[in-house]
Amino acid sequence: MPVTAKLSKRFYDALGEDVANELVEWFNMVDATYRGDLRELNELNFARFDAKVEQRFAEAQARTDARFAEAQARTDARFAELEARMDVRFAEVRTEMDRRFAEVRADMDKRFATAKVETGEGLASLRVLVEEKHEAMLRWLLLCWLTTGGGLLLVKVL
Repeated sequence: MPVTAKLSKRFYDALGEDVANELVEWFNMVDATYRGDLRELNELNFARFDAKVEQRFAEAQARTDARFAEAQARTDARFAELEARMDVRFAEVRTEMDRRFAEVRADMDKRFATAKVETGEGLASLRVLVEEKHEAMLRWLLLCWLTTGGGLLLVKVL
C-alpha cells in the first residue's frame, strides 16, 4: 500500500507542480520497490527458517527413533536374559520335584509293602482264629446233638 507523500505548498511553488508530482511518484515507486524487495527477503528468510525447523525436527525425530531402538534392544536383551534365568530355575524346580516325588513314591511303595505284609499276617492270624472258633463250634454242636440224641433214645427206650 503506497504512501502518498505530501509536500509542502512552498515545495510545489519552488519546483513546480509537475516536478513535485514526479518526485512524489518516484518516492512512491522507490517505496513500492523496497516493499517488494523486503517482502521477497522476508519470504526467503521464512523459507530458510522453515527449512531449518524441518531439518531440526527430522534430526530430533531421528535421535528419538534411535533412542527408542536402543531402549527396545536393551529391553529385549533383558527379557531374553530373564527368560533364560527362568528356564534354568524351572529346570531346577522340575528336577527337585522329580527327586521329591521319587522319594515319596519309594516311601509309599515301602509303606504299602509293609502294610501288605502286615495285612497278610493279620489275615493269616484271623484265618487261624476263625478256623479255631469254627472247630470249637463244631465240637459244641456235635456235643449238643449227641446229648439231645442220647436223651431222645433214653426216653424211647424207657
